[in-house]
Amino acid sequence: MERPKYRGYLKLLILHLLEEKPLHGYGIMAELEKRYEIPSPSAGAIYPLLANLKKNKLIEVVETEKREKKLYRITEKGRSYLQEHQNELKEALEKVDRFKEFSRLGGRKLFKTIREIMEVLPSLSESQKAEISEEIENFTKRIKLILLGGE
Repeated sequence: MERPKYRGYLKLLILHLLEEKPLHGYGIMAELEKRYEIPSPSAGAIYPLLANLKKNKLIEVVETEKREKKLYRITEKGRSYLQEHQNELKEALEKVDRFKEFSRLGGRKLFKTIREIMEVLPSLSESQKAEISEEIENFTKRIKLILLGGE
C-alpha cells in the first residue's frame, strides 16, 4: 500500500529538481537517488508521475533525443504550483533529510532485513519465528529506552 503523501512529495521533489535544470527521466531517477537518497526510484513510479505532470502542464518536453529519450523542464504553471505548495515542499525536504539520517544510522539495513524476513517467513520453523519474535521484542524495547533517554 502506498503512503498517502508519498506521490505528492515525489511530485514536488521532481518539480523542484526540474526548477534547477531540465532532465531526462533517467536523470530524474538518478538525482532523486543521489540527492535525496530515495532508494532506487523505479521507472514504474517516475514515468507515470511525469506523464501526469505533463498532462497537467506543470512540465513540458523540450526535446526528444535518440531512443526516444525526452528532456523535461518545468513550465511557468509548474513554478506557480511549486510556489503555491512551498510548505508541502519544505515538509517533503525535511522528511527526506530525516530519512537520509535514518539511513546513515542503519535504517537501510533494517529495511533490508525486514524485507528478507517477509520473503522467507513461510519457510521458517516455529523455533526460528520464536527467535525472531524475541529479537524484535528486545530490539524495540532497547530503542524505546534510548528514545526516552534511558539506558
